[in-house]
Amino acid sequence: MRIETLTRFGYTRGMKTAVSIPDEVFAKAERLARRMKKSRSELFSNALAEYVARHAPDHVTETMNKVCAEVGLHHEDFTSAASRRVLERIEW
Repeated sequence: MRIETLTRFGYTRGMKTAVSIPDEVFAKAERLARRMKKSRSELFSNALAEYVARHAPDHVTETMNKVCAEVGLHHEDFTSAASRRVLERIEW
């Protein structure tokens, strides 16, 4: 590989960044990465990607639409009542 390619893109693919995290979170991440046989970078990247996906409103809506399409939109009184009770107890 040519040296200008290395200096332009770094030695890993993707964006490099520095973040500060509590020592205990870092230690847990280290143990998990070793257990999963992944690098810290891969673990952090996967975790961040999952977090972003879970909190991106468009992605959440798209996923819910897919689930509704697969399950169907038939109406069941028991399911509706049970769902309503669960949702009423959740702090939004």
